[in-house]
Amino acid sequence: MKRIRVVAGLIADPTDPTRFLVQQRLPNASRANLWEFPGGKIEAGETEPQALIRECQEELDVTLNVGRKLWSTVHEYPDLVVELELFAADIATGQPKPLGAQALKFANPTEMKALPFCEADLPLLDALVTGEVPTR
Repeated sequence: MKRIRVVAGLIADPTDPTRFLVQQRLPNASRANLWEFPGGKIEAGETEPQALIRECQEELDVTLNVGRKLWSTVHEYPDLVVELELFAADIATGQPKPLGAQALKFANPTEMKALPFCEADLPLLDALVTGEVPTR
């Protein structure tokens, strides 16, 4: 089975540090219309922070300051195994635009739980709600 490494950012809202950026996948993408944290595949030769910075420049038109790793998991979909690492991040420059998603929003963890998220992110949402995962 295909295995990929992905990185995601817990990107704080500049006006409310309890809210974080989430994006809705495109309707023609795998796991269409589901919500996820911004990020993407780690390319050969990239560190996780480098991949997160590149993906957010390409998909959101923002530059990030990437902090420490907050969480990681491995999730097996029927067609794919995803190794996911989540990093704390802040927007250094730019305003997020949905260049690689159909929608963007800032939400707190409880609000996120009401959205249809990718399966790999569900344990993370639970951990954010209970405070098991630090947000900085």
